[in-house]
Amino acid sequence: MAVLREPNDEAFMKEALKEARMALQAEEVPVGAVIVHEGRVIARAHNQRETLNDPTAHAEMIAITQAAAALDRWRLSGCTLYVTLEPCTMCAGAMVLARIDRLVYGAEGRGRRVALQHPPRFAAQSPVGGHKRRLSRGMWGPPARLLRPQAPRGCLPGVAATARQYPCPGVPRS
Repeated sequence: MAVLREPNDEAFMKEALKEARMALQAEEVPVGAVIVHEGRVIARAHNQRETLNDPTAHAEMIAITQAAAALDRWRLSGCTLYVTLEPCTMCAGAMVLARIDRLVYGAEGRGRRVALQHPPRFAAQSPVGGHKRRLSRGMWGPPARLLRPQAPRGCLPGVAATARQYPCPGVPRS
């Protein structure tokens, strides 16, 4: 699938990267998201799973909740979600249920492609109301990849980790 860019994609992805940096400073997996409606940011969030002790506190989930509150409706048609890392299955499902029209993500996550591509849950027509969505993937890979955490030596391969999140051999907990 080709990367389909719109005029302000780069500016909005930079906003998502700011959120990802905030997550990194909080020792969270550095993922940031913003939701845009009619050319303005209506929601912004970063991962807060460790901070809130909530397994669902992904940047996308928090941003969807904020956007629904900002628009005073649960249907987020007319919105674009920008996120620094390819969404997981939970977040992709929430985007479908929220009727988000377009998803733009920065870097592809290792082992996460099943959420968006097999079967194509986000880009295809949904069984939920027949709502169609557009997907722009890997839009800004290299800058977003700079924030992807690496697993410390001795951890499972492909696991994004910080010493605080995953007790790995030879890595002191903070």
